[in-house]
Amino acid sequence: MDMNQYLNMFIDESNDHLQSLNEKMLQLESSPTDLGIVQVIFRSAHTLKGMAATMGFEDLASLTHQMENVLDLVRNNKLAMQEFIFDTFFKGLDALESMVQNITEGGDGKADVSSIVASLQSIVRGDFQKSHTDAVTEAVTPKKAADSESEGLVLDQFQYSVLEQSISEGHRVYYIQVTISSESQLKAARAFMVFNTLENSGEIVKAYPSVQDIEQEKFEQNFSLYYITQKEVGELEKEIAGISEIESVSVVQLDQESLKQMSEVKAGLAETAAVQEAQVAVQQQTAASQPQSPTAASGAKPADGKAQVAKPAAPTHNRTIRVDIERLDVLMNLFSELLIDRVRLEQLASEASNPALTETVEHMSRVSSDLQNVVLKLRMVPVDTVFNRFPRMVRDLAKSLDKKLDLVITGADTEMDRTVIDEIGDPLVHLLRNSVDHGIESVETRIAAGKPETGTVHLRAFHSGNNVFIEIEDDGSGINREKVLKSAISKGIMTEEQAAAMSDEEAHQVLFAPGFSTAEVISDVSGRGVGLDVVKSKITSLGGNVTIHSVLGKGTNFSVQLPLTLSIIAAMMIQIGSEKYAIPLSSIVETAIVKRTQIRSVHGNKMIAFRESHIPLISLSQLFEVPDFNEDEEEETEVVVIRKGDRLAALSVQDFLGQSEIVLKNLGKYLPNIQGISGATILGDGQVALIIDPNVFIK
Repeated sequence: MDMNQYLNMFIDESNDHLQSLNEKMLQLESSPTDLGIVQVIFRSAHTLKGMAATMGFEDLASLTHQMENVLDLVRNNKLAMQEFIFDTFFKGLDALESMVQNITEGGDGKADVSSIVASLQSIVRGDFQKSHTDAVTEAVTPKKAADSESEGLVLDQFQYSVLEQSISEGHRVYYIQVTISSESQLKAARAFMVFNTLENSGEIVKAYPSVQDIEQEKFEQNFSLYYITQKEVGELEKEIAGISEIESVSVVQLDQESLKQMSEVKAGLAETAAVQEAQVAVQQQTAASQPQSPTAASGAKPADGKAQVAKPAAPTHNRTIRVDIERLDVLMNLFSELLIDRVRLEQLASEASNPALTETVEHMSRVSSDLQNVVLKLRMVPVDTVFNRFPRMVRDLAKSLDKKLDLVITGADTEMDRTVIDEIGDPLVHLLRNSVDHGIESVETRIAAGKPETGTVHLRAFHSGNNVFIEIEDDGSGINREKVLKSAISKGIMTEEQAAAMSDEEAHQVLFAPGFSTAEVISDVSGRGVGLDVVKSKITSLGGNVTIHSVLGKGTNFSVQLPLTLSIIAAMMIQIGSEKYAIPLSSIVETAIVKRTQIRSVHGNKMIAFRESHIPLISLSQLFEVPDFNEDEEEETEVVVIRKGDRLAALSVQDFLGQSEIVLKNLGKYLPNIQGISGATILGDGQVALIIDPNVFIK
C-alpha cells in the first residue's frame, strides 16, 4: 500500500495531537491529580503511536510507546506525577515535534531519543527517585536487577510486528544472549565487535541494555538482543564465540508461537516489576511530600477515590473538514475572475436595456456578493493557531529564568486572514520573551516591591474596525526611561540633547532601534540587541503598527495593530497617464493639492511644506517612467501623503479615482521584487492596476 497519499493527513493529525498533548500536559502540571486529563493525554499518545507505527516511523512510535507506559501507571494510580516526570514528558514532546517536523520536510523522522527513552524507562522502573530515597530503593534493587533484563527486552508493538512478519517471510529470528568475560578490560569494545559481526549479515531489532548504554559500558557482563538473519544457529554461535573474551553465547531460534509466548512472558514480568516499583515509588512520594500525593493515597484506597474516577469524555461531533490553503487560494483567484465578469455583464445589461437580462444580472450580482463574503470567511482562521504554542514556551522560559508567572490568554477565537497568521508568530514570540525576561521581576524582587510572587502576562486579541489588535501586557517592572536613554546615548543612537527633549512615548520607541538592548548580561534569552527591531520591521511589512505603553514599577503593554486581511485591502485608486495604481489606505495620512510654486528644491530634492515641517515629494510618473504624463506641465499637483512609522513623504499623482476594496494578487515568479510594487489587482473593467508599497519610498 502506498502510504505517501496519507502522509499529509498523518502530519496534520500528528501536529494536532502534539498540540493537544502540550496543552493537556500544562493543565496536568497545574492539577497533577486530575486523572481525567491523564486519560485524554493517554488517548492522544496512543493514537499518535498507532498512526506512527502504521506509517512506518519507528522511532516516533517507539518513543510514544514509552510515554504511554508511564501514563498507564499514572492513570491506574500506580504512579504520581512530579517534576521529573513532567520535565521528561516535555522533552519527549519536543523530540516528537522535531521528528514530525523532519517528516514534514521530507525526512524519515529518525532521531536519537535514547536518553529520553532511558528516562522514561527509569520512571517506569521507579529508579529515577534513587538519589532521594536510597534506603527504600535498596530494598527493591535485587528484584529490579533480576527483572531488568526481561523488562528491557519487552517488545513494543512495532518491533513485535517486524519480528513476526520476518518469520512469516521466511527469515530466521533469534534471541541471543552474550556473556563477556569478567576479566575483560574492554567490555564495550567486545560488545561492539559482536554487534558489528551480527550487522554484517542481519538486523538487530532490539537490544538490552540499549546500544548507547553498551557503548558507555553501562552494563554488567551480559547483554541480549533480538536478531533477524538468514544464517544458521551454528554459524552465529561460531562467529560470536570466535571473538576474544566472549565467555558464552546462547542463540535460540524463534517461531511465531515462541515469539508470542516470549513476548507475553517478558511483558508480564516487566509489568509486575513496574507495578511493584511504582507502588514503592508512591509510598516514597507519600512519605516525602504528603500534601503533593493525594493520588498516592487514592491508590492505596481505590474505593475512596470517587474524585479520582476519570470523567467520561463528552461526545464530540466533528463538524469541520481540512482544506489545503492552496485550494482556497485557487478559489479566491477564480472568484476574482468571476467578479470581473460580473461587472462586465452589468455594463452590457445596462447598454442592452433588456428588463429580463437586467433582472437576471441583478440576481447574479446579489448571489456573487454573498459568495464573496463566504470565500473571504473561508480564509479567516482563529488566532489561537498561533497562541497555542505560547503557554509551553512561556512555561519553559519562566523555568529557565527561575521566575513564577501566569500567562492569561483572551480572545484566542479572534479571526484573521491566514496570510497574516502565518507571519505574526515570530514577532509575538519576541515580544513575549521580552516581557518574561525584561518585564517580569524575580520572585525576590517582586516580594520586596510588595507584589505577588507570581507575575502575570496577558496575551489578548480583539477586533477593532478593520484591524486586529494583539496586546502583550505584563505587571512587571516597566520600562526605565533613564536607563533606556543612557544606553541609547552610549551606543551613539542619539545625543544627550535629543534624549532630553524626548517624551516618554518617544523614549520607549528607542527600544525598536536596531542593535539596541538594555540587558547588562547576554543570555540565551536576550541581551544581544536582536529582537524588537525585527518585530517592528515585520509588523510594518504586514501593514501594521506596534506601540508601547509603560509605567515604571507597574508594567508594560505592547500593542500590535494588524490589518484584518492581506488578501483584500482598502486602497486609494489613483491615475497617472493611462495607468492606474492602488495605494493601501493603511499607509495614507491624507491627500492634498499643492501648487507648483509651493514645491521647493533642497539639495536637488523636491520638498513640500506639511504641518509645520517639510517632507520629500516623490514623482510616481518619473519613478515608473509613465510615458503619457508630465507633471511639470501641471499648474497644480495632487499628492498622497504616506507614512512609515514616524516618517512622512508625499507621492505626486495625476488624479484621485476614489477608495476601493481590492483583491491582492502577487506578481508571480516572472516579475519578482519590483521595487515599489507589492502586487497587482484586477479592476471591475478588467484592467490591471499595480499596488504600490509605500514603505519602499521612505528610507
